[in-house]
Amino acid sequence: MIRILDFAEVTAEEVFSRNEPTADVSDIVAAIIKDVRENGDEAVIRYAAKFDGVDPEGFALELSDAEKSEAVSSLDETDPGLTDILRKAASNIAGFCSRQLREGFTMDGGAGKVTGQKVLPLERAGIYVPGGTAAYPSTVLMDSIPALTAGCKEIIMTTPPNADGSIEPAVIAAAVIAQETVPGAGSVRIFRTGGAQAVAALAYGTESIPAVDKIVGPGNAFVAEAKRQVFGKVAIDMIAGPSEILVVSDGRSDPDVVAADMLSQAEHDKNASAVLVTDSAELAQAVAESIETQLCSLEREEIARASIENNGKIIIAADLGQAVDIANEIAPEHLELCVDDPFELFGKVKNAGSVFLGRSCPEALGDYFAGPNHTLPTSGTARFSSPLSVEDFVKTMQFIHYTDSALAEVAEDIAALARKEGLTGHARSVLIRSEKG
Repeated sequence: MIRILDFAEVTAEEVFSRNEPTADVSDIVAAIIKDVRENGDEAVIRYAAKFDGVDPEGFALELSDAEKSEAVSSLDETDPGLTDILRKAASNIAGFCSRQLREGFTMDGGAGKVTGQKVLPLERAGIYVPGGTAAYPSTVLMDSIPALTAGCKEIIMTTPPNADGSIEPAVIAAAVIAQETVPGAGSVRIFRTGGAQAVAALAYGTESIPAVDKIVGPGNAFVAEAKRQVFGKVAIDMIAGPSEILVVSDGRSDPDVVAADMLSQAEHDKNASAVLVTDSAELAQAVAESIETQLCSLEREEIARASIENNGKIIIAADLGQAVDIANEIAPEHLELCVDDPFELFGKVKNAGSVFLGRSCPEALGDYFAGPNHTLPTSGTARFSSPLSVEDFVKTMQFIHYTDSALAEVAEDIAALARKEGLTGHARSVLIRSEKG
């Protein structure tokens, strides 16, 4: 059963600690990356045969346009409701992303002085989508639409194939729909590869898979470690940890609803974290009992139960103000404010990936549909990092223009600073212009 802790009676370690996965896969990942760098497509296909069970004979890494069209058509026939839902979600995400676009600026300082900043999209973005027996079309939408909105010319998407070499039609359809939803969007190319080998291919390129400027998207421990190791060669979004939810609630919430929201994250994996912070001991007990009841009906009961036992906890705070203080210290990936006036409490929130306001706003709303991104900082990194956005797929470039007279006006000041730092060559590079003028 989930632990119930009274904040006034336990140590900070009991409240804020969590069990993190400790498996070290760095050597295995390093070997895979080296293999892909040296052997390209041959290595990627060999790993597809080893880990995904595909027949390497005649295996094509990239999906053709015909295969994409066929996947969309088949989904339209077998599950037409799903394609409509994907299009609605894509529209919501694209609308949200459109508000994240920003422009450069130019500052005219007068007397021949101009400075400014230019905003440029990354040329090529890499998106990792977990696959195999599971399908995550929502990840495709959440990761590709910001990149397409930013203006990336090409999205290189990798996802593990099934043993027959196929990819779930819903995943393919999501990629097609994302491209169709963003006006003037670049292309989305899909490759059948997963794991550390996919990350290596995205970072260094192979004969078939182009090297990218940035890699985003969730994955298992091997994917996370591979992203860590290629960082510097390419940019990455983050090293994602296990999923998290923290619910702040008063005693007027329905305990079954709160329990269901906590279990929605617990079912992700055994290291996920589900926490309730409340000022009501009665709600705490009722939620604990409801979690036990609802666990028995989950398809992923074993996973969710391990998550609840490893990292789940209910914390009883003195009041809702203290509850938010605890939430800010934990800095959760998802934060639900299940209270009468969530906007008043929201003003006190400092650290969270995405905040869900009110009793009718389950975390799943953000996972799939509302528009804000579901790729969020985990493991307390919401203290200093942000959700995936259009900003992740652009870079800025500064520029400076001074006329001869404008430079002459400040030349002695620049030279004095350069000499103070012992860099006389810097000083000379400024003064020589006026000396020769």
